[in-house]
Amino acid sequence: MTSDTAASLAEPVEASPRSRRRLPILALFAAQFFSLSGNAIALVAIPIIALTETGSALAAGVAGVFATVPLVIGGALGGVLVDRFGYRTSSIVADVASGLTIVAIPLLAATVGLPFGVLLALVFLGGLLDPPGDTAKTVLVPDLAALARMPLARAAGVQSAVQRTATMVGGGAAGALVALAGPMPALAVDAAGFVLSAVLVAVFVPRRVATRDSEASPAEPEHVRGGFVAGIRFIARTPLLRAIVLLVTLTNAIDAAGITVLKPVYATRVLGDPALLGYMVGCFAAGALVGSAVFGTVGHRWSGRLMFATCFVLAGTPPYLSMAFGAPLPVLLPVLALSGLAAGALNPMMATAMYGQVPDGMRARVFGATTAGVAASMPLGALAGGFAVEQFGLLPTLAVCGLLYLVLGASPLVIRAFSGLSAARGHSAAAAAGEELAASG
Repeated sequence: MTSDTAASLAEPVEASPRSRRRLPILALFAAQFFSLSGNAIALVAIPIIALTETGSALAAGVAGVFATVPLVIGGALGGVLVDRFGYRTSSIVADVASGLTIVAIPLLAATVGLPFGVLLALVFLGGLLDPPGDTAKTVLVPDLAALARMPLARAAGVQSAVQRTATMVGGGAAGALVALAGPMPALAVDAAGFVLSAVLVAVFVPRRVATRDSEASPAEPEHVRGGFVAGIRFIARTPLLRAIVLLVTLTNAIDAAGITVLKPVYATRVLGDPALLGYMVGCFAAGALVGSAVFGTVGHRWSGRLMFATCFVLAGTPPYLSMAFGAPLPVLLPVLALSGLAAGALNPMMATAMYGQVPDGMRARVFGATTAGVAASMPLGALAGGFAVEQFGLLPTLAVCGLLYLVLGASPLVIRAFSGLSAARGHSAAAAAGEELAASG
């Protein structure tokens, strides 16, 4: 957005109260909170529904495939769709459509019945709509920050905190809802969150923001058509980015198995209460929220391959090995919180590295390609996790996942490409920009 555009956005509200200028961006943050909290609720409820309806860990893995494949498709195409239909409209339509697909699950279950195939189709449709909606909200932030006269770094920091908080609150709420009423009513609350998000954007985000942005940045068909491929080519030519994407792609496969199969099965069969999955997710997210804040404040001073490898190992290995040894809930929850603390520093470090390596004109394309790329392994990981539990048992599968995470997390210490992480110290602007990279936990 040009400076003239920013001035024209702010000019009509020169005499308005300060709170009125800030209302649109605060409403956007609230909308993000409700939509992302809904995603966290679905993340807990859907695997539990698959497990309770079928009794099969493999079925939960299949449901995980149908939940994660759309992230790859939506991540690759979401930016093009948002550019085509506009930020505000895309956000509203995506939230309404997501709410409808989610609420259809408990409605069908309570009326005509919910065959497993129909459940998978609805999960797929809901996941397909999430990336465009999230992208639309993210790209609205700079314009609304200008309207509010809020420093962009501060707006990005608030957005990062909202993302982490939504996961924490949504996971905890899901656990309570599942315990009190079951997974189907939890999805009804999830759908209500999407509707509320759409209403907040429709009522409080001004149309002229998107309109003026389009005027200031006219569409470039060649850029849009080649964006995804251009981003992939840039990553392939840059050793540090290539190493980061490969590492996160491999660990995301493990984490997809963990969140869609291993942790739901552990909560159901070992801990004896599927609702505890929500508290497991919430504890990890709470630790990650604190970790992001600490890194943004002081941790970036020690950013480098040693800190990166240490955080990666601690983010994944302790939870899986603790569950492999049958850790009870009072032991497991603190382990998850401490692992989340380490995970909270990973995304800012990766984003800092990307901002140091990617020129301005390539950032949207490279970040879009990275988002789709690191999600590509998640469907395979979810399916493999379900198959491994069925064939070899839960505890051996957890042990293998923990050991794999140990090897992968420590790999930056021996792979030369990761030495570029040390050069990223001081790029403070990226501390809040990396939330789209990894799906740890």
